[in-house]
Amino acid sequence: MAVVDETVIPNERLDVFLTNRLQDTTRSFVQKLIRDKQVTVNAKEAKANYRVQPGDIVKVVLPEPKIVDVLAEDIPLDILYEDEDIIVVNKARGMVVHPAAGNYKGTLVNALLEHCTNLSGINGEIRPGIVHRLDKDTSGVMVAAKNDRAHVSLAQQIKNRTAGRIYWAIVQGNIKEDTGTIHAPIGRHPTDRKKMAVTFTNSKEAITNFTVITRFGEYTLVECKLLTGRTHQIRVHMAYIGHPVVGDPKYGSPKSRFSIEGQALHAKKLRLEHPVTGQEMVFEAPVPEDMQSILNSLQNRKG
Repeated sequence: MAVVDETVIPNERLDVFLTNRLQDTTRSFVQKLIRDKQVTVNAKEAKANYRVQPGDIVKVVLPEPKIVDVLAEDIPLDILYEDEDIIVVNKARGMVVHPAAGNYKGTLVNALLEHCTNLSGINGEIRPGIVHRLDKDTSGVMVAAKNDRAHVSLAQQIKNRTAGRIYWAIVQGNIKEDTGTIHAPIGRHPTDRKKMAVTFTNSKEAITNFTVITRFGEYTLVECKLLTGRTHQIRVHMAYIGHPVVGDPKYGSPKSRFSIEGQALHAKKLRLEHPVTGQEMVFEAPVPEDMQSILNSLQNRKG
């Protein structure tokens, strides 16, 4: 149930209102819910084109999730390390990490199920072995757990910030400071529920350290270190300080002058303790070709 507050766009259509506030849904899915009479406004049935008003009480009955068999798929993986407890991969840009409604194939989980004989079952059938995630269009280092013992240890390391995660990003504009810390809470965007934002309402602490690697005048290559793990954290924080990630359609310019599908953001390095031996391990993934092409182009212009 949602109470329409003063932040709503005046006279916003009901189907648009719900699409922006329900996670992992499409407008067509919401319209079907409305047609099936699973949505009421002020305890009455309403049509998709109903214009919501502040004070309206909107109630949605969501169907029970279907039980889905996640199938193993023979998808190539760039494996950086593997043993009996963990597997570390360099995730390609454009690959979804785990299945979700309407997208049960072609994910990293599908590929891992084909490659590994078993994975941790803590996150259930949809997300076996997944300890942390990267956005679909963010490339780079990820670790997955092959058993529950490894999963618990890795999850604790990420929660306690003892696991270090380093990202490289090409951002718009010239960052004047050599280093900086962005300490700004992140929560769901107040009007666009598919986005995150720096907000002091219903938010969580978020901290990103950044260091400038190279300046190219209109663009800057930065190294970012996550001290917290909020959804879209680097993308939101860099946009917040006026330097959105190149190619980011959600938080930056919808058009990019460079040939890259998605944001120029790469999980460069991951440091952790092995969940069984306790040995400190560092894994690094090279910058992908699409980002390197941008860097080469910027360097040539600079030279």
